[in-house]
Amino acid sequence: MLKTLIIDDEQKARNVLNHYLKNAVRQEIEARHAESVEEALKVLEDYQPDIVFLDVEMPHQNGFEFLLARKNPPYDIVFTTAFNQYAIQAIRFSALDYLLKPVDPEELQAAVDRHLEKVNGAKQETQQLYENLVHNIEKKNVRDFRLAVPTSEGVFFFTLDEILRLEADKNYTSIHLVGKRPFLASKTLKHFDEMLGEFNFIRTHKSHLVNPKYIKQVTHNNQFLLLSDGSRIEISRRKKELVQQYLKLK
Repeated sequence: MLKTLIIDDEQKARNVLNHYLKNAVRQEIEARHAESVEEALKVLEDYQPDIVFLDVEMPHQNGFEFLLARKNPPYDIVFTTAFNQYAIQAIRFSALDYLLKPVDPEELQAAVDRHLEKVNGAKQETQQLYENLVHNIEKKNVRDFRLAVPTSEGVFFFTLDEILRLEADKNYTSIHLVGKRPFLASKTLKHFDEMLGEFNFIRTHKSHLVNPKYIKQVTHNNQFLLLSDGSRIEISRRKKELVQQYLKLK
């Protein structure tokens, strides 16, 4: 049986999540509730959950303050939030799990499955990821967030300005950083495109995502970008007009 704790100041939100945990998740679930950080800390005195579903926005103390109060938690945390874009970016950049409200039962099942995969397989360095989240939420500007990417070699941490380019490698992504060797992330390029698109990273090709900061030249026929490290990145026909518009070549 999976033991869970739902921390949310809204009773309706707690009831909905509890209903889905009991009726829409394949695993047998025990669920306890808390409507505040203070109440949750009392529950945790004699209850050891496997997963804590933690609301980000709560009065008095929010979900991030709960995290600060619990060093090295022995359970997984799945954040729940209603479209707080800053919070979502901080969580995503830290490679942690979250659910958007209203919670979708299929996404809830996927979050439970990810927890079980970590328990039954190689557990990620979750404490490092939580510490990175704390680092990110202390920043006032999203561009100062530090991106965490867990790999088979450990967790890599870097800022947006350190990324030269990203290249698809089947269902993986090769990440090229300034002055460092590239490494392979077990996420698709689409995952990083969705995360980095709002920071003006350019998808020049189905296999390439480029940091415009390091573009030095566009070839005369607009077929390639030349980057500061000497990389020659293809521009696909479908992306050529978009790249031209972005770089103001027209």
